[in-house]
Amino acid sequence: MSVDNILSDNQEVVPLTTDLEGLNEVYRDIADEIGLENTLIIFKLFHGTQISFPNRLFSKEYTHQAILNEYNGKNVSQLAQKYNYSERSIWRIIKNKSIRRTDK
Repeated sequence: MSVDNILSDNQEVVPLTTDLEGLNEVYRDIADEIGLENTLIIFKLFHGTQISFPNRLFSKEYTHQAILNEYNGKNVSQLAQKYNYSERSIWRIIKNKSIRRTDK
């Protein structure tokens, strides 16, 4: 999606294309990080929507599978640090996988 397409769809952003100071604070912060073009794309996709970002980037299922793939029987502490989980949580993930295998 190009800036031109965004601008033609929403005339409100035309005067703001060169002056980031005119942007609302949250959009200015986003533009400072990822650039104006990407900010305009986000604006077009989500303006008017309340967005809450989860604390974790990856899904629980994906992270648990990564933990199980990396577990070697001796690295619970390292996995806990790497994935920002407690050692108890790592053990629970490993145990739940073992229980599911025996159920099949």
